Amino acid sequence: MRTPKATAFGSFGYGWQQLWKYFLHLFLIGIVVGVASIPAWGPYGGEHGFNTAGFAVLNMIAAVYWLLVLPVISFGGDWMYLRFMRDEQANIGDIFQGFKKGYLNVVLANLLVAAICGIGLILFIVPGIIFACRLAFVRYLVMDKGLDPVAAIEKSWFMTRGHGWRIFGMYILTLLMFFCGLVLFIIPGLLVLMWAGAAFASLYHAVDLEEQASLNQNGVAA
Repeated sequence: MRTPKATAFGSFGYGWQQLWKYFLHLFLIGIVVGVASIPAWGPYGGEHGFNTAGFAVLNMIAAVYWLLVLPVISFGGDWMYLRFMRDEQANIGDIFQGFKKGYLNVVLANLLVAAICGIGLILFIVPGIIFACRLAFVRYLVMDKGLDPVAAIEKSWFMTRGHGWRIFGMYILTLLMFFCGLVLFIIPGLLVLMWAGAAFASLYHAVDLEEQASLNQNGVAA
């Protein structure tokens, strides 16, 4: 039986173990989040000659949905993954918990992270990648700890110190596995995304456990 470890292989290994332990739950979460993501893509249609007022309104609705609705479901899905990594009892309906509690924090945190990473990518690309890696824990911190957006960003930056390259490697590995799943049909794409979601939640869980152990040790020493 694996235990969560703050390493890339440890995270994917523990995530794989928990993925099959709670497969039906995580599969349903993946389906819910995937279906919920569809409207955010919008009808677009500009290149096909559908530049009508109706399409403009639909695209506007899709943008509003992407800003105000999808982040809550996406954050909720990642929070559910984290809970199953901890072997906690969870209700699938908790995916929508953000609509009841901390809604503004979720929306603002999503916007702030997107803005920070987007600006970094536009200016120099590399800073954007660094920001994306160092802010990878924001969504967990907002949902798990109830932090406001700024506090979650600061905390994620602190928690990912020394783990930046590890997180970057996990992103690259996920992309490679997803590519193999699409092109070579080795691993189904949805399974790759589920495994990656479990792995990143496992990494946060492991780092959080290490931080708690360190705080407890310092408290005893004091």
